[in-house]
Amino acid sequence: MSLYTGFNLKSYGYSVIPKPVTAEDRKLLSSVFQNCDTDNKGYLTREDIKIAVVSLYGYKPSKYEVNQLLDKYGESLQDDVKVLTLPKFHDAMAPKLSTQDENEEIRQTFLAFDTQCRGFLTIEDLKKTFAQVAPHLPIHAVAAAFKELDRDGDGRISYRDFDFMMKYGKDS
Repeated sequence: MSLYTGFNLKSYGYSVIPKPVTAEDRKLLSSVFQNCDTDNKGYLTREDIKIAVVSLYGYKPSKYEVNQLLDKYGESLQDDVKVLTLPKFHDAMAPKLSTQDENEEIRQTFLAFDTQCRGFLTIEDLKKTFAQVAPHLPIHAVAAAFKELDRDGDGRISYRDFDFMMKYGKDS
């Protein structure tokens, strides 16, 4: 499944043509907005926006980035404080969401598991990570998943095997 519809070649390089925002993307954006609008105000404040960006993209935005979002998409309240309403939040977040690179996400996920930067994963890497993110998942389930992915039985999961697993079952 390609996230890009193609490339736009330019004299100085190329730019990615983003995929259209899907109904699933809009649902995700609405869900994140609702989760970050804890007081049901109908808008996101500067701090709410930071949490939303962490939820969507996995990093804390800089003050500059939040200012840029608010300057471009923000609406002013009575006291000149800028906020993002749901439609403006969609407008602000959709461009980046539509250009996210699936391969980059998979690589970052692999690196999160590969805490020792060896280029492969061991059963201990998986146990340690799942103990943090899914502590109620039984160890035997982690071991079974590892065995399934370790197709050559060498006690390691290569990036290639991990990538295959992450894309398994998706339409190409």
